[in-house]
Amino acid sequence: MTAPTTATDVNQPSLEHAPPTGRRMSWPVLLLVIAGALALVSIVRLITGADGITNVSQMSTALQLAVPIGLAGLGGLWAERAGVVNIGLEGMMILGTWFGAWAGFQWGPWTGVLVGIIGGAIGGLLHAIVTITFNVNHIVSGVAINILALGATRYLAPLAFEGHQGGSAKQSPAVESLGHFTVPGLSDGLRDLNEKGWFLVSDIAGLLGGLVTNVSWLTLIAVALIPATWWILWRTAFGLRLRSCGENPIAAESLGVNVYKYKYLAVIISGGLAGLGGVFLSLVANPFYLEGQVSGRGYIGLAAMIFGNWMPGGLAIGAGLFGYTDSLNLRGGSANVHALLLLGALLLLIGAIWLVIRKKYVHAVITLVVGALVFAWYAGTNEVPNQVVSATPYVITLVVLALSAQRLRMPRANGMPYRKGQGK
Repeated sequence: MTAPTTATDVNQPSLEHAPPTGRRMSWPVLLLVIAGALALVSIVRLITGADGITNVSQMSTALQLAVPIGLAGLGGLWAERAGVVNIGLEGMMILGTWFGAWAGFQWGPWTGVLVGIIGGAIGGLLHAIVTITFNVNHIVSGVAINILALGATRYLAPLAFEGHQGGSAKQSPAVESLGHFTVPGLSDGLRDLNEKGWFLVSDIAGLLGGLVTNVSWLTLIAVALIPATWWILWRTAFGLRLRSCGENPIAAESLGVNVYKYKYLAVIISGGLAGLGGVFLSLVANPFYLEGQVSGRGYIGLAAMIFGNWMPGGLAIGAGLFGYTDSLNLRGGSANVHALLLLGALLLLIGAIWLVIRKKYVHAVITLVVGALVFAWYAGTNEVPNQVVSATPYVITLVVLALSAQRLRMPRANGMPYRKGQGK
C-alpha cells in the first residue's frame, strides 16, 4: 500500500483501501491451480493406495489443527500491518490457553473463551507498551513476552488447579464442551462418496466432508474472522489508517492519524486473536489446559502469515497447509507421509518443467535432481521413520517459506522505530 497523500485519502476509505497491487492470481487461475493440486493428490492416492490422505477424518482433523495456527497468524497480521513485529504470539497463545481453561472450568466454556481472549490481549498490551511507548526492539520484546507467559502460567497453574478434581500442577480440570455440529444428510453423503475411492470426486468429497462433520462452533467463528479481517483492514477508513501506520507512519501523522492509538489497538487485537487460538487448544482440541500444549504453534502461525504475504487469504491457505501436515502425526502418519514423498517428487518435476519454460536452466536441473532423490527415497522404502513424520510440519514450514521468499513484501515500516513528531 502506498501511504496516503491527502487528508481526503485518510478520511474517505473509497479512495485507497484496495489490497496492494502486483502480480497476483486472478480467481479463475487460483481455482484452476487448486483443481490441479487436488487432481495430483488424487493420482498419488490411487498409485499408493494411501486413502487416508484425503478421507473425511483426515480433513476434519486438519481443519481442527489449522484453526489455532490461523488465529495466531491473523494476530500477527493485525500487528504487522500497523508496523509492529509480533514474535510474542507464542506467549499470547499460552496466556490464552491458561486463562481460557481457568475461567472455563469454573464459569463455563463461553466465559472461558472471553477470558482467554482477554488473557492474550493483556500479552498484546504489554508488547505494545514496550515496543510503541518505550521503543524497545520488537524481537527482544516478543521473546520476553514468550518467556514471561511461560513462567507466569507455570507459577499460576499449581495455585489455580491443584485441589480440584482432575487438576494438577500441569493440567487443569476438564472444561465443558463448547459443542460441535454436523450437517445432517450432507455429511453422510460426502462420507459415502469419499469411501468410493473415485478419482478426484472422492477427494473433493473428503475435503468438503471435513468441513461439515463434527465442527466446533469456535471453528466457525475463527473461519469468519478471516473475511472479517480483510473487510475491516481493506474496506474501511479505520483499516486504511491502521495500514498507513505500517507503511509510512510519518506521512500518516502529518495527515492527522493518531499513530500511537492505531498501533496500540492493532497489537492488543493481535494478542486477543492469538489468545483465542490458545483458547481453541485448551477448550476444543483438548477440554483442559496442559502445560506445553501450544508447542510452537505461535511461530508456525507467524510463518503462515509470512507465507500468505501479509494477506488474510494467503494466511488461511498457509494455515490449512500446516494443519494438514500436522494432522499426519495423528492419522496413519507413516503411510501417508510416505505417499506424500511421491507427491513431492511430482511437484518438483512440474517445478523443473516450469523453470525450463522460464529459461532458468540451472535452477531446473537442481530441482530435477532433488525430485529424483525424493522419488528414489519413495521407491526404495515402504514407510518413513516416525521422526520424519513428527518433523514434517516444520520441514514444510521451512520449504514453503523458502519457495515463497522472492514474492513477499512486508509493510514498509514494519518493525521500524517511530516517535511522535519525528517527521517535523
